[in-house]
Amino acid sequence: MNPYSDLPKTSFWRTGVAEASPYAPVGIYEKKWEIGKEEKVAAAGSCFAQHVSRNLKTRGFNVIDKEPAPYGLPENLRGKFGYEMYSARYGNIYTAHQLLQLAKEAILEEVPADPVWKGADGRYHDAFRPNVEPAGLETREEVEIHRRQHLKCVRSILHEMDVFVFTFGLTEAWVHKETGTVYPTAPGVLAGTFDEDRYQFKNYNYSEVMSAFLEFIKIVTQFRNGREFRTLVTVSPVPLTATATGKHILPATIYSKSVLRAVAGDLSEQHGNIDYFPSYEIITNQAAQSRFYAENLRSIRAEGVETAMKAFFSEHGEDEARLAQMTDVKAEDVASGMEQVERIASESESEKWERDIICEDELLEGYLK
Repeated sequence: MNPYSDLPKTSFWRTGVAEASPYAPVGIYEKKWEIGKEEKVAAAGSCFAQHVSRNLKTRGFNVIDKEPAPYGLPENLRGKFGYEMYSARYGNIYTAHQLLQLAKEAILEEVPADPVWKGADGRYHDAFRPNVEPAGLETREEVEIHRRQHLKCVRSILHEMDVFVFTFGLTEAWVHKETGTVYPTAPGVLAGTFDEDRYQFKNYNYSEVMSAFLEFIKIVTQFRNGREFRTLVTVSPVPLTATATGKHILPATIYSKSVLRAVAGDLSEQHGNIDYFPSYEIITNQAAQSRFYAENLRSIRAEGVETAMKAFFSEHGEDEARLAQMTDVKAEDVASGMEQVERIASESESEKWERDIICEDELLEGYLK
């Protein structure tokens, strides 16, 4: 006898990964607590978080939406204007520091540096969500009015939510040199003008990310007069489009995801009210042989999203009979597994998901020479 003698099959690589179906990862996630259908869920994070938010809504969870689309706006345009992506029109929140900054602005009324950027066409953009008004607004004052209304919605979300779902996306960011204000994109990509004397590149490390996220929780809890909330964290499996580290994109991506995965894991291990869902591991699983990625090896196919969400909802109220059927898929029956997943996510819906995900990071590819 030894410590490995009585371990389950999921504890060994051969039986847990190599010989297991990537479409039905058995035992990869065990929830810490229930998420009731009546509980108010707030969603935020990087691009992949849009999949999580959308699936929670589809499955009937009570996802907060404080800035719904105006009546009559076509469905295919809503994401392009920041509607129905998350619980408010804050766009993608790629870093823990961007999340913390939003909480400080909404709750503590801390004003970040350079909040309004001017585009090449002379129109004005919110520097912290430059993509929610793609054509910009006519005046700086108009942007400021829109942002004040947005911050009211953010405060309401943080006060009301029972569960906060956040997807960590990046460690790389561009910040204001003097104040540390962090932006979702580099000045000059969507709007603004890059000035190396004013802005600089920042690649956050483990301790910085962990500290920022814990400070976010502290500030929000104090704002709620000590009333705690539960947090579900994930890590985006979407690689970086480009890196400003000066290093090869592959190790730069691995560094970023490794830091975020370590933070997410430790948050879950050290705090009973924080749970970690391994969407990152499910999508990047070697057994899937990159099948969950589109041809660009970045975008996540609908089959991958559905597989991850299936694992999540197996713990949060999904139909047991359907899940049992999916779990029977064997590693050698990859084609059969794909067919089962595609019966859930039709080809048309697959194309819609891949087309509708809004990710400013992808714009960086346009600078490839």
